Amino acid sequence: MGDVEDLKREAGIRACQFVQDGMRLGLGTGSTVRYTILEIGRLVSEDGFKVVGVPTSEATRELAESVGIPLIPISEAGRLDLTIDGADEFDPRFSLIKGGGGALTREKEVALLSDSMIVVADDRKKVEVLGEFDLPIEVKSRHWSDVSTAISSMCEVRVSLRGGELAPYTTDNGGYILDCEFGPTITKPGDLEEKLLSIEGVVQVGLFVGLCDAVVMATGSGVETIVNPVGRLS
Repeated sequence: MGDVEDLKREAGIRACQFVQDGMRLGLGTGSTVRYTILEIGRLVSEDGFKVVGVPTSEATRELAESVGIPLIPISEAGRLDLTIDGADEFDPRFSLIKGGGGALTREKEVALLSDSMIVVADDRKKVEVLGEFDLPIEVKSRHWSDVSTAISSMCEVRVSLRGGELAPYTTDNGGYILDCEFGPTITKPGDLEEKLLSIEGVVQVGLFVGLCDAVVMATGSGVETIVNPVGRLS
């Protein structure tokens, strides 16, 4: 376990190769990108980098503030130079499933504002076809049951309310999360995203298509950077 954590730390730090002085950065959420945020804090405090960050969750905001990264709210961000975030799965076309940490709506909003996006992950997140990890969907709290029924009938998948009805998980936006068990069948994530977003009450879908430009991946033998050949960094 220690080796895995060491590699995640190395990957998180390695992602900072894309960070330049003066950038406006989207700061992601997750256990691996946490090391990226710690390294950005070091760049600010020790190397004098002048960057500003936009956090994708309250947990990230608290961490970034604790290491001295200047922050601005997303409403004031405008365009961002770069977002560094994690992923629950990524496929050979650099499409992602995100939302295991519950921050998918802010994560996507920040990613869409960014000129490029780097994902930090370990090789367990690399899949041939998306969907082994349950797809998170944020919904308006008052509509969760209707949305669950609509998704179940539309896609014939098992849908569960994160946390259960007695104590549902609530996002930073006040929404609920539905976790949808597709299995590894999501071969056209863009089409599925569009279909799910058309359901009344859906706030955001944890499919990120056409946004990831590179993956910094921790493997058992070290850290590998995989650049999207049709991305914005190639």
